[in-house]
Amino acid sequence: MYNFLNFNPLISFPNAKINIGLNITEKRSDGFHNLESIFLPVIGLHDVLEIVEIKDSTHLQFSSSGIVIDGKDSDNLVLKAYQLLKSDFNLPALSVHLHKVIPTGAGLGGGSSDASFMLKMLNEMFNLNLTNENLKVYAEKLGSDCPFFIENTPQFATGKGEILEKINLFLPKSFLVIIKPQIHVPTKAAFAGIVPKKPQVNLNELITKLPYQWKEFAKNDFEQSIFAQFPEIEKIKTRLYELGAEYASMSGSGSAVFGIFPHTINLENEFTNCFKWQNYIRFT
Repeated sequence: MYNFLNFNPLISFPNAKINIGLNITEKRSDGFHNLESIFLPVIGLHDVLEIVEIKDSTHLQFSSSGIVIDGKDSDNLVLKAYQLLKSDFNLPALSVHLHKVIPTGAGLGGGSSDASFMLKMLNEMFNLNLTNENLKVYAEKLGSDCPFFIENTPQFATGKGEILEKINLFLPKSFLVIIKPQIHVPTKAAFAGIVPKKPQVNLNELITKLPYQWKEFAKNDFEQSIFAQFPEIEKIKTRLYELGAEYASMSGSGSAVFGIFPHTINLENEFTNCFKWQNYIRFT
């Protein structure tokens, strides 16, 4: 039996993100794709991550609750984040618990967020003195969109998603709705039919626009092929516009779809058998 006495747990709340526009601009020689997108943190839709140092043990313990996580525990990005830092620092054994709320396979970045928050927690708990730039280098090794969650603010992303530029979006009292159907979009299916090309309009222009103007500038290149394969996802986007959304889009490679509204809406009789989340947009 492990002794947890005198070791206080550290708890964090890794949040989701959405993509405002997603342009696949070119295929890289390494097999990845370059993109352009605006990453927006979704504060309030979050997992719960707890770590506790284990006294008198050398074994890492992992448990989870909430949404069932597919795959082996050893493949979880939270544990990979621990192992990544342990290769450079003398980290002790931990008990790690992840309560999963953010839907998986949704394009909401939940796994990436968990991994990046784990890096930040380890840095804090064990006084590793890593700067945000240091942490981003580690985060990139875990996933292309992991560096975004280190600073966790609205950012314009290029490269594979790891090249980030802070931006200020004007979102006065905007209300966000996220709908995730019971559909998993495989990566292969997401890229089917994608023809990389440079966009005619730079997404940075959204900084000066209001949400109702975004659909003239921002699109998700994955939507055309995914909507053809999964028309139920397109129907969600259409319905969000019918309900009064100023802007609606699939997030990432799906299958979650979000709508930005100027007011609250009632979803009680809408989107049955889907994950539903709604709240005002905020960044703290």
